[in-house]
Amino acid sequence: MFHDHRCRHNHDGRKHIFGTVKVGERGQIVIPKEAREIFDIKPGDTLMVLGDEEHGIAVVKAEKFRRIAEEMLRIFEKTPEEPPEE
Repeated sequence: MFHDHRCRHNHDGRKHIFGTVKVGERGQIVIPKEAREIFDIKPGDTLMVLGDEEHGIAVVKAEKFRRIAEEMLRIFEKTPEEPPEE
């Protein structure tokens, strides 16, 4: 139920507005085709839905989120550096 098929990009090509979608009776939305192509979302992919009550909802591929989380864990596994002496 995608209503505006025109994709708008910012000047560096990394931010997009894909238009609007309607939420169906069961809370479902359709991710616009161009968004699926740009973010390589395929049938069967697992997505995470993240939310911030002030900023809104974000949808992220679970695999990408997992890689970010693993990198954060690696950072925390390193021994912290001693602060410089004053």
